[in-house]
Amino acid sequence: MKIKHGSIAGLGALALIASISFSSQIPVVANLFSGGSAIAQNSIEKGKVQLNLQVEKKVIKTTEDGKQEISWKALEGQAKVQPGDVLRYKVNAGNNGDKAVKNLAINQPIPSGMKYVIKSATVGQNKGAKITYSIDGGKTFVENPTVKVKLENGEVETRPAPAEAYTHARWNFGESVAAKSSVEGSVQVTVK
Repeated sequence: MKIKHGSIAGLGALALIASISFSSQIPVVANLFSGGSAIAQNSIEKGKVQLNLQVEKKVIKTTEDGKQEISWKALEGQAKVQPGDVLRYKVNAGNNGDKAVKNLAINQPIPSGMKYVIKSATVGQNKGAKITYSIDGGKTFVENPTVKVKLENGEVETRPAPAEAYTHARWNFGESVAAKSSVEGSVQVTVK
């Protein structure tokens, strides 16, 4: 994703990588095409997962009584955003096959020019579902990333990673996604 002059180019062409581990533990990679969906298929197991990614912009309105209402506006094609805008990436993974898909995990890079909103990621309710993060470009993933900080007295302290350090979120959709069902996850980022 490239940001030029306050706009996001080609939201439908974002790269979304899916690692799908079927019972044979063969990973599969899928990319989102300009239509906003992709098919990830393991030719041995004939498991079929369709991925759909939607990007939404957070809209905050103040009501007549002074309360704030939050809504989300879908962004398509060329969309203008400004520094400080919050975007939400929502992925839906539908298992269109006749067999359950085991250990479905989808990696979402935090786009350049964006900063992860700490504790904003969500994942479905499947047994074993969890969210992990990378701060090293997608090489490793952990639930709570930390960094080492050198203090003024020379000691080194481990602290939670700052939002700017997050490079990827990984949705682990649990032990199994049943045939003919779907799961969802989301992550929020702030435009720098």
